[in-house]
Amino acid sequence: MKLLIAIVNNEDSAVVSSALTKDGFTVTKLSTTGGFLMVGNTTFLIGAEDKDVQKAKEIIKKNSETRTRSVPSTAALGGGLSEGELGVNVTIGGAIVFTVDVEGVDKY
Repeated sequence: MKLLIAIVNNEDSAVVSSALTKDGFTVTKLSTTGGFLMVGNTTFLIGAEDKDVQKAKEIIKKNSETRTRSVPSTAALGGGLSEGELGVNVTIGGAIVFTVDVEGVDKY
């Protein structure tokens, strides 16, 4: 058995959750915040049998888009933006998935 920890952009959260549960996966959703852009994410905890891990990853990948956003440059952090200073385009979204071996599952 595996535990998938999937960090997904909030904009894709509902679609990813719906697709996973529609396909029989049980998910736990946690609201999280990224450290780089300080934007909201959803972290999913998904328990899956070894044979179902690839299917879960494909569902997450299919339903997680990447987007480009303009954010203030790091030179402006803490000091504000100077007049005329432009932001930097960064890619956000998509998903990061960690796969962890599960030694056992106990239900109480």
